[in-house]
Amino acid sequence: MMSNKNDSIELSTHTRRDVVRAGAGMLTASAVLAMSGVASAQNRAAAAPATSPVGSPADAPAVDPRTRYAQPPFPKQEQEAPGLTSKMDPRPDHGEQSYRGSGKLMGRKALITGGDSGIGKAAAIAFAREGADVAINYLPVEESDAVEVVALIRAAGRKAIAIPGDLRDEAFCKRLVTEAVQQLGGLDILVNNAGKQHAVEKLEDITTEQFDSTFKVNVYAPFWITREALKHLKPGASIINTASVVAYIALPFLVDYSQTKSCNISFTKTLAVQLAPRGIRVNAIAPGPIWTPLQPSGGMLQEKIPTFGADSPFGRPGQPAELASSFVLLASGDSTYTSGEVLSVTGGLAIS
Repeated sequence: MMSNKNDSIELSTHTRRDVVRAGAGMLTASAVLAMSGVASAQNRAAAAPATSPVGSPADAPAVDPRTRYAQPPFPKQEQEAPGLTSKMDPRPDHGEQSYRGSGKLMGRKALITGGDSGIGKAAAIAFAREGADVAINYLPVEESDAVEVVALIRAAGRKAIAIPGDLRDEAFCKRLVTEAVQQLGGLDILVNNAGKQHAVEKLEDITTEQFDSTFKVNVYAPFWITREALKHLKPGASIINTASVVAYIALPFLVDYSQTKSCNISFTKTLAVQLAPRGIRVNAIAPGPIWTPLQPSGGMLQEKIPTFGADSPFGRPGQPAELASSFVLLASGDSTYTSGEVLSVTGGLAIS
Protein backbone atom coordinates (compact mmCIF):
# COMPACT_ATOMS: atom_id res chain seq x y z
CA MET A 1 0.00 0.00 0.00
CA MET A 2 1.05 3.55 -0.68
CA SER A 3 1.79 5.86 2.23
CA ASN A 4 -0.69 8.45 3.41
CA LYS A 5 2.05 10.89 4.34
CA ASN A 6 0.75 14.42 3.97
CA ASP A 7 3.31 16.73 5.44
CA SER A 8 3.15 20.02 3.53
CA ILE A 9 6.34 21.73 2.50
CA GLU A 10 7.12 24.99 0.76
CA LEU A 11 10.35 24.63 -1.16
CA SER A 12 12.94 27.12 -2.35
CA THR A 13 14.59 27.43 -5.74
CA HIS A 14 17.80 25.44 -6.08
CA THR A 15 20.50 24.77 -8.65
CA ARG A 16 20.28 22.33 -11.54
CA ARG A 17 22.97 20.18 -9.91
CA ASP A 18 20.87 19.95 -6.76
CA VAL A 19 17.83 18.93 -8.78
CA VAL A 20 19.84 16.19 -10.47
CA ARG A 21 21.08 15.00 -7.08
CA ALA A 22 17.50 14.92 -5.85
CA GLY A 23 16.45 12.86 -8.85
CA ALA A 24 19.15 10.38 -7.94
CA GLY A 25 17.71 10.04 -4.44
CA MET A 26 20.37 12.14 -2.72
CA LEU A 27 18.02 14.86 -1.55
CA THR A 28 14.47 15.05 -0.28
CA ALA A 29 12.12 17.95 -0.75
CA SER A 30 12.51 18.83 2.91
CA ALA A 31 16.28 19.06 2.42
CA VAL A 32 15.78 21.49 -0.43
CA LEU A 33 13.87 23.76 1.92
CA ALA A 34 17.15 24.55 3.68
CA MET A 35 18.77 25.61 0.42
CA SER A 36 17.03 28.98 0.11
CA GLY A 37 19.02 31.58 -1.74
CA VAL A 38 21.35 29.31 -3.69
CA ALA A 39 19.67 29.81 -7.06
CA SER A 40 21.83 31.62 -9.56
CA ALA A 41 20.83 34.19 -12.16
CA GLN A 42 21.52 31.50 -14.73
CA ASN A 43 18.84 29.29 -13.15
CA ARG A 44 16.22 31.98 -13.37
CA ALA A 45 17.06 32.96 -16.91
CA ALA A 46 16.77 29.38 -18.11
CA ALA A 47 13.48 28.82 -16.32
CA ALA A 48 11.56 31.41 -18.41
CA PRO A 49 9.90 34.52 -17.02
CA ALA A 50 6.37 34.69 -15.69
CA THR A 51 5.56 37.23 -18.38
CA SER A 52 6.89 37.95 -21.85
CA PRO A 53 8.00 41.41 -23.03
CA VAL A 54 5.11 43.44 -24.40
CA GLY A 55 5.48 44.79 -27.93
CA SER A 56 8.56 42.76 -28.83
CA PRO A 57 7.40 39.23 -29.70
CA ALA A 58 9.97 36.78 -30.95
CA ASP A 59 9.57 35.20 -34.37
CA ALA A 60 7.20 32.22 -34.26
CA PRO A 61 7.91 30.07 -37.32
CA ALA A 62 5.48 27.36 -38.33
CA VAL A 63 6.28 24.02 -36.68
CA ASP A 64 5.60 20.68 -38.32
CA PRO A 65 3.65 18.68 -35.69
CA ARG A 66 4.87 15.38 -37.13
CA THR A 67 8.51 16.07 -36.40
CA ARG A 68 8.39 18.45 -33.45
CA TYR A 69 9.14 15.64 -31.00
CA ALA A 70 10.65 12.16 -31.00
CA GLN A 71 8.86 9.52 -33.00
CA PRO A 72 8.73 5.78 -32.30
CA PRO A 73 10.37 3.36 -32.03
CA PHE A 74 11.36 4.02 -28.42
CA PRO A 75 13.66 1.89 -26.26
CA LYS A 76 12.07 -0.90 -24.28
CA GLN A 77 11.59 0.30 -20.71
CA GLU A 78 9.66 -0.79 -17.67
CA GLN A 79 9.14 0.88 -14.31
CA GLU A 80 7.26 0.08 -11.15
CA ALA A 81 4.10 2.14 -10.73
CA PRO A 82 3.67 5.08 -10.49
CA GLY A 83 6.90 5.65 -12.45
CA LEU A 84 9.38 8.53 -12.56
CA THR A 85 10.14 11.07 -15.27
CA SER A 86 13.88 10.77 -14.65
CA LYS A 87 13.87 7.14 -15.78
CA MET A 88 12.11 7.70 -19.12
CA ASP A 89 13.84 7.51 -22.51
CA PRO A 90 13.26 9.84 -24.22
CA ARG A 91 12.57 12.21 -21.36
CA PRO A 92 9.19 13.95 -21.74
CA ASP A 93 8.96 17.68 -22.46
CA HIS A 94 6.86 19.63 -19.96
CA GLY A 95 7.68 23.06 -21.32
CA GLU A 96 10.67 23.56 -19.04
CA GLN A 97 12.56 25.48 -21.71
CA SER A 98 9.77 26.48 -24.07
CA TYR A 99 6.73 27.78 -22.19
CA ARG A 100 6.53 31.58 -21.97
CA GLY A 101 3.80 33.21 -19.93
CA SER A 102 1.92 36.46 -20.48
CA GLY A 103 0.27 37.10 -17.11
CA LYS A 104 -3.01 35.31 -17.86
CA LEU A 105 -3.22 33.88 -14.31
CA MET A 106 -1.53 36.62 -12.32
CA GLY A 107 -2.33 36.30 -8.63
CA ARG A 108 -4.41 33.14 -9.00
CA LYS A 109 -4.17 30.16 -6.61
CA ALA A 110 -4.13 26.66 -8.11
CA LEU A 111 -4.19 23.09 -6.78
CA ILE A 112 -3.10 20.34 -9.17
CA THR A 113 -3.28 16.64 -8.30
CA GLY A 114 -0.64 14.50 -9.95
CA GLY A 115 1.40 17.66 -10.38
CA ASP A 116 4.82 16.04 -10.06
CA SER A 117 5.06 14.64 -13.59
CA GLY A 118 3.42 14.32 -16.96
CA ILE A 119 0.43 16.47 -17.79
CA GLY A 120 0.16 17.80 -14.24
CA LYS A 121 3.77 18.98 -14.30
CA ALA A 122 3.22 20.79 -17.60
CA ALA A 123 0.14 22.52 -16.17
CA ALA A 124 2.04 23.52 -13.02
CA ILE A 125 4.90 25.07 -15.00
CA ALA A 126 2.53 26.96 -17.27
CA PHE A 127 0.35 28.22 -14.41
CA ALA A 128 3.38 29.52 -12.53
CA ARG A 129 4.77 31.28 -15.59
CA GLU A 130 1.36 32.84 -16.13
CA GLY A 131 1.57 34.28 -12.60
CA ALA A 132 -0.23 31.76 -10.40
CA ASP A 133 0.85 30.28 -7.08
CA VAL A 134 0.63 26.49 -7.28
CA ALA A 135 0.14 23.59 -4.89
CA ILE A 136 0.84 20.10 -6.21
CA ASN A 137 -0.11 16.70 -4.86
CA TYR A 138 1.78 13.47 -5.55
CA LEU A 139 2.71 10.18 -3.94
CA PRO A 140 5.65 10.14 -1.53
CA VAL A 141 7.58 7.78 -3.83
CA GLU A 142 7.44 10.51 -6.50
CA GLU A 143 9.39 12.94 -4.30
CA SER A 144 12.32 13.37 -6.71
CA ASP A 145 9.99 14.42 -9.53
CA ALA A 146 8.11 16.78 -7.20
CA VAL A 147 11.35 18.50 -6.18
CA GLU A 148 12.00 19.44 -9.81
CA VAL A 149 8.50 20.86 -10.29
CA VAL A 150 8.70 22.95 -7.14
CA ALA A 151 12.04 24.35 -8.27
CA LEU A 152 10.55 25.40 -11.60
CA ILE A 153 7.57 27.08 -9.95
CA ARG A 154 9.86 28.96 -7.58
CA ALA A 155 12.15 29.97 -10.44
CA ALA A 156 9.14 31.65 -12.07
CA GLY A 157 8.84 33.79 -8.94
CA ARG A 158 5.71 32.08 -7.60
CA LYS A 159 4.85 30.25 -4.39
CA ALA A 160 5.13 26.45 -4.60
CA ILE A 161 3.43 24.12 -2.12
CA ALA A 162 4.10 20.36 -2.16
CA ILE A 163 1.56 18.11 -0.42
CA PRO A 164 2.31 14.39 -0.78
CA GLY A 165 -0.33 11.79 0.01
CA ASP A 166 -2.58 8.99 -1.22
CA LEU A 167 -5.75 10.17 -2.98
CA ARG A 168 -7.49 6.86 -2.26
CA ASP A 169 -7.91 8.14 1.30
CA GLU A 170 -10.97 10.38 1.71
CA ALA A 171 -9.60 11.99 4.85
CA PHE A 172 -6.38 12.91 3.06
CA CYS A 173 -8.31 14.43 0.15
CA LYS A 174 -10.03 16.75 2.59
CA ARG A 175 -6.74 17.68 4.25
CA LEU A 176 -5.18 18.28 0.85
CA VAL A 177 -7.68 21.02 0.05
CA THR A 178 -7.49 22.53 3.52
CA GLU A 179 -3.68 22.70 3.48
CA ALA A 180 -3.58 24.09 -0.06
CA VAL A 181 -6.04 26.84 0.85
CA GLN A 182 -4.18 27.72 4.04
CA GLN A 183 -0.74 27.86 2.43
CA LEU A 184 -1.76 29.48 -0.83
CA GLY A 185 -4.05 31.98 0.86
CA GLY A 186 -7.09 30.85 -1.12
CA LEU A 187 -8.07 28.71 -4.09
CA ASP A 188 -9.64 29.56 -7.44
CA ILE A 189 -8.27 26.92 -9.83
CA LEU A 190 -8.66 23.19 -9.19
CA VAL A 191 -7.14 20.62 -11.56
CA ASN A 192 -8.21 17.03 -10.92
CA ASN A 193 -5.44 15.41 -12.93
CA ALA A 194 -4.03 12.44 -10.97
CA GLY A 195 -4.87 9.10 -12.51
CA LYS A 196 -4.29 5.38 -12.08
CA GLN A 197 -4.03 3.22 -15.19
CA HIS A 198 -2.98 -0.41 -15.43
CA ALA A 199 -3.27 -2.35 -18.66
CA VAL A 200 -4.76 -5.84 -18.41
CA GLU A 201 -5.65 -7.89 -21.47
CA LYS A 202 -8.48 -9.99 -19.98
CA LEU A 203 -11.37 -8.85 -17.82
CA GLU A 204 -10.97 -12.02 -15.75
CA ASP A 205 -7.49 -10.86 -14.76
CA ILE A 206 -8.58 -7.50 -13.34
CA THR A 207 -8.61 -7.99 -9.59
CA THR A 208 -11.18 -6.38 -7.35
CA GLU A 209 -8.29 -4.58 -5.64
CA GLN A 210 -7.12 -3.04 -8.93
CA PHE A 211 -10.66 -2.12 -9.97
CA ASP A 212 -11.34 -0.48 -6.61
CA SER A 213 -8.01 1.37 -6.57
CA THR A 214 -8.51 2.70 -10.10
CA PHE A 215 -11.95 4.05 -9.25
CA LYS A 216 -10.75 5.49 -5.94
CA VAL A 217 -8.02 7.57 -7.62
CA ASN A 218 -9.85 8.47 -10.84
CA VAL A 219 -13.46 8.90 -9.69
CA TYR A 220 -13.76 9.09 -5.90
CA ALA A 221 -10.82 11.45 -5.39
CA PRO A 222 -12.06 14.14 -7.83
CA PHE A 223 -15.45 13.94 -6.11
CA TRP A 224 -14.00 14.22 -2.61
CA ILE A 225 -11.56 16.99 -3.55
CA THR A 226 -14.08 19.03 -5.52
CA ARG A 227 -16.71 18.73 -2.79
CA GLU A 228 -14.22 20.07 -0.26
CA ALA A 229 -12.92 22.76 -2.61
CA LEU A 230 -16.42 24.17 -3.18
CA LYS A 231 -16.28 25.52 0.35
CA HIS A 232 -13.62 27.94 -0.90
CA LEU A 233 -14.27 28.49 -4.61
CA LYS A 234 -15.88 31.81 -5.49
CA PRO A 235 -17.41 33.22 -8.70
CA GLY A 236 -14.75 33.21 -11.42
CA ALA A 237 -13.17 29.97 -10.20
CA SER A 238 -12.35 27.18 -12.63
CA ILE A 239 -12.37 23.39 -12.22
CA ILE A 240 -10.55 21.32 -14.83
CA ASN A 241 -10.77 17.52 -14.94
CA THR A 242 -8.36 15.36 -16.93
CA ALA A 243 -10.36 12.80 -18.89
CA SER A 244 -9.01 10.74 -21.82
CA VAL A 245 -9.56 9.78 -25.42
CA VAL A 246 -10.31 6.25 -24.18
CA ALA A 247 -13.69 7.48 -23.00
CA TYR A 248 -14.53 7.56 -26.72
CA ILE A 249 -12.15 5.09 -28.38
CA ALA A 250 -12.20 1.56 -26.99
CA LEU A 251 -8.89 0.03 -25.96
CA PRO A 252 -9.65 -3.54 -24.87
CA PHE A 253 -6.82 -3.70 -22.32
CA LEU A 254 -8.04 -0.61 -20.41
CA VAL A 255 -11.53 -1.69 -19.40
CA ASP A 256 -11.52 -0.31 -15.86
CA TYR A 257 -9.58 2.86 -16.69
CA SER A 258 -11.87 3.67 -19.63
CA GLN A 259 -14.91 3.47 -17.39
CA THR A 260 -13.41 6.01 -15.01
CA LYS A 261 -12.64 8.44 -17.82
CA SER A 262 -16.28 8.28 -18.97
CA CYS A 263 -17.21 9.07 -15.37
CA ASN A 264 -14.91 12.12 -15.46
CA ILE A 265 -16.71 13.48 -18.51
CA SER A 266 -20.18 12.97 -17.03
CA PHE A 267 -19.00 14.56 -13.78
CA THR A 268 -17.72 17.56 -15.75
CA LYS A 269 -20.89 18.12 -17.75
CA THR A 270 -23.37 17.71 -14.90
CA LEU A 271 -21.33 19.72 -12.41
CA ALA A 272 -20.93 22.53 -14.95
CA VAL A 273 -24.69 22.96 -15.10
CA GLN A 274 -25.02 22.78 -11.33
CA LEU A 275 -22.30 25.35 -10.66
CA ALA A 276 -23.10 27.83 -13.44
CA PRO A 277 -25.48 29.82 -11.19
CA ARG A 278 -22.56 30.21 -8.76
CA GLY A 279 -20.24 31.59 -11.43
CA ILE A 280 -17.91 28.57 -11.35
CA ARG A 281 -16.83 26.97 -14.62
CA VAL A 282 -16.16 23.23 -15.01
CA ASN A 283 -14.42 21.76 -18.04
CA ALA A 284 -12.37 18.72 -18.99
CA ILE A 285 -9.40 17.95 -21.21
CA ALA A 286 -9.29 14.59 -23.01
CA PRO A 287 -5.69 13.79 -23.99
CA GLY A 288 -4.75 11.25 -26.62
CA PRO A 289 -1.58 9.15 -26.29
CA ILE A 290 0.77 11.30 -24.18
CA TRP A 291 4.34 10.29 -23.23
CA THR A 292 4.31 10.24 -19.42
CA PRO A 293 5.57 7.88 -16.66
CA LEU A 294 2.09 6.35 -16.60
CA GLN A 295 2.86 4.41 -19.78
CA PRO A 296 6.05 2.43 -18.97
CA SER A 297 4.92 1.83 -15.37
CA GLY A 298 2.02 -0.43 -16.32
CA GLY A 299 -0.41 1.93 -18.01
CA MET A 300 0.43 0.43 -21.39
CA LEU A 301 1.18 -3.17 -22.32
CA GLN A 302 4.96 -3.52 -22.35
CA GLU A 303 5.12 -4.82 -25.90
CA LYS A 304 3.40 -1.63 -27.07
CA ILE A 305 5.87 0.82 -25.47
CA PRO A 306 8.39 0.87 -28.37
CA THR A 307 5.62 1.89 -30.80
CA PHE A 308 3.57 4.02 -28.40
CA GLY A 309 1.76 6.75 -30.34
CA ALA A 310 2.84 5.46 -33.74
CA ASP A 311 -0.76 4.84 -34.81
CA SER A 312 -1.82 8.46 -34.20
CA PRO A 313 -2.28 10.60 -37.34
CA PHE A 314 0.95 12.47 -36.55
CA GLY A 315 2.85 9.21 -36.07
CA ARG A 316 4.05 9.98 -32.55
CA PRO A 317 2.76 10.42 -28.99
CA GLY A 318 2.02 13.87 -27.66
CA GLN A 319 4.23 15.52 -25.07
CA PRO A 320 2.87 17.00 -21.82
CA ALA A 321 4.00 20.45 -22.96
CA GLU A 322 1.51 20.25 -25.82
CA LEU A 323 -1.39 20.33 -23.36
CA ALA A 324 -0.16 23.22 -21.19
CA SER A 325 -1.83 26.00 -23.15
CA SER A 326 -5.16 24.14 -23.05
CA PHE A 327 -5.10 24.11 -19.25
CA VAL A 328 -4.19 27.81 -19.20
CA LEU A 329 -7.05 28.59 -21.58
CA LEU A 330 -9.65 26.84 -19.42
CA ALA A 331 -8.25 28.32 -16.20
CA SER A 332 -8.05 31.89 -17.46
CA GLY A 333 -10.49 34.67 -18.25
CA ASP A 334 -10.09 33.90 -21.95
CA SER A 335 -12.75 31.20 -21.60
CA THR A 336 -15.35 32.82 -19.34
CA TYR A 337 -18.17 31.62 -21.63
CA THR A 338 -16.89 28.04 -21.74
CA SER A 339 -18.22 25.46 -19.30
CA GLY A 340 -19.24 21.83 -19.51
CA GLU A 341 -16.91 21.30 -22.46
CA VAL A 342 -14.37 18.56 -23.18
CA LEU A 343 -11.31 19.89 -25.00
CA SER A 344 -9.68 17.06 -26.92
CA VAL A 345 -5.92 17.10 -27.48
CA THR A 346 -5.51 13.86 -29.37
CA GLY A 347 -2.99 14.43 -32.15
CA GLY A 348 -5.75 14.16 -34.73
CA LEU A 349 -7.45 11.03 -33.42
CA ALA A 350 -11.13 11.43 -34.28
CA ILE A 351 -13.59 11.10 -31.42
CA SER A 352 -17.36 11.42 -31.27
